[in-house]
Amino acid sequence: MNELLFFGGFLILILFVLFLDLGIFDKKSHVISFREALGWTALWIFMAIGFYVFLRIYGHLLHGIDSFENLSSITYKHGHPISITGLSLEEAIHVYNKNLSLEYITGYLIEYTLSIDNVFVILMIFYSFNVHEMQYKRVLFWGILGAIVFRFIFIFLSSSMIQNFSWTFYIFGAILLYSGIKIFIERNKTEKIDARNHIVVKFTSKYFKVYPRYVGQNFFIRQNGTIYVTPLFIVLLIIEFSDIIFAIDSVPAIFSVTKDPYIVFFSNIFAILGLRSLFFFIVHVIKYFRFLKVGISILLIFIGFKLILHDWLKEKGFTTMYSLYIVLSVLIGSILISILFPKKNKEPN
Repeated sequence: MNELLFFGGFLILILFVLFLDLGIFDKKSHVISFREALGWTALWIFMAIGFYVFLRIYGHLLHGIDSFENLSSITYKHGHPISITGLSLEEAIHVYNKNLSLEYITGYLIEYTLSIDNVFVILMIFYSFNVHEMQYKRVLFWGILGAIVFRFIFIFLSSSMIQNFSWTFYIFGAILLYSGIKIFIERNKTEKIDARNHIVVKFTSKYFKVYPRYVGQNFFIRQNGTIYVTPLFIVLLIIEFSDIIFAIDSVPAIFSVTKDPYIVFFSNIFAILGLRSLFFFIVHVIKYFRFLKVGISILLIFIGFKLILHDWLKEKGFTTMYSLYIVLSVLIGSILISILFPKKNKEPN
C-alpha cells in the first residue's frame, strides 16, 4: 500500500508539471530558443536533485519501513550494499536512506547521460521526415508520455525477471557490452534513417489511412467522413519505437546500480522528463562535445562488466558510491576532453 501511495503521488506531480508546461507555457507553437531550453533543463535537473534530497531524508517511507525486521527484509530483497548490524532503528534508517538516495542519483546520471545518444536518434528522425522545428515540442511531449508507460511496463517486468532468474543479469550485461563496443566503433559514422522503408512507416501504411502531407500540429485529420493519420503521427510512432529499443540499454544499466524497481523507475522517469528540454539544449551545443559518444560507450562497457561481475564486486565491497564516482568521472571527463581538444575546422582549399 505504501508503494502505491508513494508511486501515485509521484505520478500526479510529474503529470501536473508536464501538462502545466503544455497547457500554460506552450499555448502557441514556436521554435524553442537556447535560453528557453536551458531554463527547462535547469528546472528538471533541479526537480531531480530535489527528489534526491527527499529520498535522503524520507526514503524509508517508500516501502513503509517502520521496524528493524521490515528494514532488513527490504535491504535483503533489493540487495542494497549496506550493513545495519548493531545499529539502532534510527541509525539503520539513516544508512538505508543515504544509500537509497545514492542509488537514485547514480541511476539518474546514467540514464541522463545515455539519453544524449537518444537525442541524436530523435534529431535524425525529425530531419529524415522534414518535421518543422515548431512541431518538435509537441511531438516530444506526447512521445515522453508514451515512454513513461512503456518504461513502467519494461522496468517492472525486468525487475520480476531479476528477482526470479539471477542469470538475467548476465544477459543484460552482455547486451550493454555489445552496445558500448558498437557505439565506440561507430562513433564517427554518419547515421541515416530511411523514411520510406522504415518498419513503422510500412506498418502504419498497411493498417491505417495516411494523409499525404503535414496538417499543422494535427496527428489525425477527418476528410469526407474518413479519419486519416498524418505524417506527424507516424513520426511520433517512430520516436516511441526508438525509445523502446533505447530502453533495452538504459533500463538494464540502472539495474546495475539498484534492484529496487521503484528507484529504477524514478531515476528513469526524471531523466526522460528532462529529455525534451535536453534535446533542444543539445541541438545548440552538441558540436562542442565531440567526445560524448566515446564517454557513453565507456559508460555502457563499465556497466556491462558491472552486471556480469556483480557477485564478485559485491564480495569485494564495491558500493553505490564507487559507481557514482565512475559515472561522474566518465561524464565530466568526456566533456572536459571535448573542450580541451575541440574539433579542428577544415581549412578551405
